[in-house]
Amino acid sequence: MFCFQCEQAAKGTGCTIVGVCGKTPETAALQDLLVYSAKGLSQWAVRARSLGVTDHAWDVAVMEALFTTVTNVNFDPASVAQRIWNVVDLRDAAKAAYLAACAAQGKTPDAPGGPADLVVEREQQALSAQAAVASIEDRMDHLGEDIVGLQEMLTYGLKGMAAYADHAMVLGQEDDVVYAYLHEALDFLCDPSPTVEALLAQNMRCGEINLRVLELLDSANTGAYGHPVPTSVRTTPVAGKCILVSGHDLKDLEVLLQQTEGTGINIYTHGEMLPAHGYPELNKYPHLVGHYGGAWQLQWGEFGQFPGSIVMTTNCIQEPMDSYADRIFTCGLVAWPGIGHIAGRDFAPAIAAAQAAAGFGATDPDEKAVMVGFGHNTVLGVAPAVIDAVKAGVLKRFVLIGGCDGAKPGRNYFTELATGLPQDTVVLTLGCGKFRFNKQEFGTLGGLPRLLDMGQCNDAYSAIKVAVALAEAFGCGVNDLPLSLVLSWYEQKACCILLSLLYLGIKNIRIGPSLPAFATPAILDVLVNQFGLLPTGTVEKDMAAIIG
Repeated sequence: MFCFQCEQAAKGTGCTIVGVCGKTPETAALQDLLVYSAKGLSQWAVRARSLGVTDHAWDVAVMEALFTTVTNVNFDPASVAQRIWNVVDLRDAAKAAYLAACAAQGKTPDAPGGPADLVVEREQQALSAQAAVASIEDRMDHLGEDIVGLQEMLTYGLKGMAAYADHAMVLGQEDDVVYAYLHEALDFLCDPSPTVEALLAQNMRCGEINLRVLELLDSANTGAYGHPVPTSVRTTPVAGKCILVSGHDLKDLEVLLQQTEGTGINIYTHGEMLPAHGYPELNKYPHLVGHYGGAWQLQWGEFGQFPGSIVMTTNCIQEPMDSYADRIFTCGLVAWPGIGHIAGRDFAPAIAAAQAAAGFGATDPDEKAVMVGFGHNTVLGVAPAVIDAVKAGVLKRFVLIGGCDGAKPGRNYFTELATGLPQDTVVLTLGCGKFRFNKQEFGTLGGLPRLLDMGQCNDAYSAIKVAVALAEAFGCGVNDLPLSLVLSWYEQKACCILLSLLYLGIKNIRIGPSLPAFATPAILDVLVNQFGLLPTGTVEKDMAAIIG
């Protein structure tokens, strides 16, 4: 195997024996083949679209294939193999539809080759062996590491975009432009001799389309559950039976809340689900009692101690420990071999497991809480006061410290930076990186909390919208604002967010704690020279540059 799509890449270069995430060589190979098969489906879908032929099933299959291969989503080789066969069946249907359209319109059909015509094995072991055709290392031998690095940066951007698009689709928000681009980009990745210039352009195009996806997701979330409002979220236990919900999917949480009404079971959020408490249509459920634990990488200890059942809604799962393997459940695209899977959002198994578990024996009398709910609607609602504070010199700078958390050493940088910034600075945050500092006391500034939790990584649109609105209010560009961006990254959703920021022309973004393994020195030179991208340094030097 060879995989360097996440920040955990072994030795900073790539996982070759087993994934640091827990991915086996078989699962890694099948995931590579799933992406390769999705490229084949997109090759025919692009050509069929040029003749006016589309099929929503092709669109969803490609989106879900990409999301399935995001880090910490699906570790089950059997389910990945089944998805490959489904994608290939749809690919063949797309090919037939294209050829029929050519015949009907008197067109000479194209013959794209490569993934478009791969005859896949129909037995899992043989399919795994066949996955060598999708090898990253083989492409490196033929194209060189710079070209392949740019190809993979685009691929990972597409994976992140697909994850966000899937969340939006679940809540009824879709855009054919997004589906068309997914096909277009995957078809482009089949080019046997791409240029650096073309790859850079496609990466920027990915960032552009991802902005539309983020807008769709924001509209989906706020349309279904209302605009987030400032909300205090309890972080200490309440007596009673309990279910812990982790991941990102708000629809899963809503349905679980509905199915547990009147059962006496309390629902807690975990990880990236913390911002769910800020949505009025979710917070209205009285048995959504609080948040438990920190970021995803702490789940081995936290899940083992949680006295109820656990539901994993999207990416973030780690190999379940024996202490809770019989009471953790996956749903949606998430899967782990031997772990119970929730089908059709029927959470009965998780509910039964919660009722059988001990639950919390007592309510912690020393109640603690954190604040969430500072989305763009809330922040822009007080924009005049914020602008006045900036003009008066009371508020000197905004610093966005956002992104993913992880287990790799060096992430204490984000804690020290956030807590060390001067009192005339407002810290914006989103993503699970906030768990490094969100329980610290930041105080207030100009009537606002100095720490504003803008939501999940999915809510990057809020930060972008606030930045653009402030730039308009001050009559300047975003790069001229008293705003600094410091991003922690872990997986592919961070890649598409970064591409969107680069597409917008936002410069001098700091990224850490380490740089992506797929970004070669030549790629980094382009990112540094063209976009001003900066690796995080020492806290002291970076803070001096930010506040200076």
